[in-house]
Amino acid sequence: MRVLHWLGSASLALGMTTTGPTPPAPYHLSVDGLFGRFAAPAPVAADSATLIDWRTLNDLDIETGKAPAALKALDGKRVRIAAFIVPLEDDMQESDEFLLVPYFGACVHTPPPPANQMVYVKMRGAKSVKIGWWDPVMFEGVIHFRNVESTYGATSYEMEGLDSKPYVPPKKP
Repeated sequence: MRVLHWLGSASLALGMTTTGPTPPAPYHLSVDGLFGRFAAPAPVAADSATLIDWRTLNDLDIETGKAPAALKALDGKRVRIAAFIVPLEDDMQESDEFLLVPYFGACVHTPPPPANQMVYVKMRGAKSVKIGWWDPVMFEGVIHFRNVESTYGATSYEMEGLDSKPYVPPKKP
């Protein structure tokens, strides 16, 4: 599914909250929006990834660095999250280092999201990932609580990237 919106930023339907202004209603994709209801993260088998959403990452207090126990438990764990990829250099078609953000257009022509709403990714084994500016992805990797400075802003999380697939909206019950 392509999200075509060049007038501003659209939230990715994952409970993304920011401290900044909310995009106009027609362009804001709520939890019940374009991608359908997104289930809360649930633990899965030890050898597979835990599904998380941006509300989970938002629970890190960027002022104090404090996080609830459920969020702390994810440090060093394999997770999956729906996101948009932002390359660290203009006009990149693929890369092994980039940012994950919860909505299209973050960091490009608008102020960046807060640090707890961006994830710096370095792919395992320098594997390249295709950059699709308009295309949401389901991303999998091992997440760590680490502050990273990037060209598009500071992040509170770093991830060892393992896999990226096109995002497929969950089926409505």
